[in-house]
Amino acid sequence: MGWFAVVLAAVSLGGAFAPLNRGLGLAIGAGSLIVISLVVVATTARVQVDGGTMRAGRAQIPVRLLAAPRVLDGPGLATELGPALDARSYACLRSWVRSAVRVDLDDPQDPTPYWIVSTRHPQALVAALLAAGAAPAVPAPVTSPADDGRSPAAPDDAR
Repeated sequence: MGWFAVVLAAVSLGGAFAPLNRGLGLAIGAGSLIVISLVVVATTARVQVDGGTMRAGRAQIPVRLLAAPRVLDGPGLATELGPALDARSYACLRSWVRSAVRVDLDDPQDPTPYWIVSTRHPQALVAALLAAGAAPAVPAPVTSPADDGRSPAAPDDAR
């Protein structure tokens, strides 16, 4: 969707000058396509894991402070960016990317609870974070359906 907007802007600029001179319209359209494309590429936030550091846009953090990276897509991403979003979190999002990775921060000095970073390759980012030293997610303890936390000796009215 993002590149469609780039092409549409270039065609619009070229079309505005085409009635004056068809060659000028084509030149302006082609030139604006190149310039707008370069601006979009230069200003797009980069996401990378390198040298024990995760970079997302202008922000960076040591991977040793990260824990439980997980893939977000579809409804999970919508929930994380909507009703479950913590205002203290860091989000590096690109509107045309439909998947992301959420990674928790394990730094007592940082009030940011987690990062959400959009990426076209969320599984590869999770693998890179784990390989670089991010703590894996701790699985939830398995409980039986009958185990509701009550002591067997506790009467129902004692709760």
